[in-house]
Amino acid sequence: MLREIVIDTETTGLDATNGDRLIEIGCVEILNRIPTGREFHHYLNPERDVHPDAVAVHGLSSEFLRDKPLFKEIAGELLAFLGDAALVAHNAAFDLGFINAELGRLARPVLAAERMVDTLMLARRKHPAGPNSLDGLCKRYGIDNSARAKHGALLDALLLAAVYVELLGERQATLGLDLALPNDRPVGLGPGKAAQRPGPLPPRINATV
Repeated sequence: MLREIVIDTETTGLDATNGDRLIEIGCVEILNRIPTGREFHHYLNPERDVHPDAVAVHGLSSEFLRDKPLFKEIAGELLAFLGDAALVAHNAAFDLGFINAELGRLARPVLAAERMVDTLMLARRKHPAGPNSLDGLCKRYGIDNSARAKHGALLDALLLAAVYVELLGERQATLGLDLALPNDRPVGLGPGKAAQRPGPLPPRINATV
């Protein structure tokens, strides 16, 4: 059985090598290209201010993050969730760089680049004329991203899972995932948890049921 984890992150800025930190991580498990409903999601206290340009993208302020857990408090849970699965991300080097920088601060083994599947690279090969942003690919494949007012790690991972299946030419088998925004944040989805039953990928705009 093929186990893959679709992963997305939000950060304080753009440069993991210059002190920017993770502030949100979202993961979605898929088995044989079907979502299981198991998710991992946390907001994180970066112990530094979030750059205003980054807040404009994801809406996560330093004040909102102040009482959230530190990465070191959730690192073991994250690694257990990832296991030895392949990791799927859009512009994978960005997410991998930030996750590995956090793991390195804790003297933990980093994630191997060979585990990563980069959907941006897949999209550029399949659609060289673009656009190949997540929003652009959702529009191309008729995936409903209307809940995405701003970037959010778990919401974006859910959308990317649907895009990934389409990029591979394997139409999603299930429809109707509720992508309503949560009550506990400006944008994005709620605290880390594993869902108890399988859930479908985001709906296709032109889907019929």
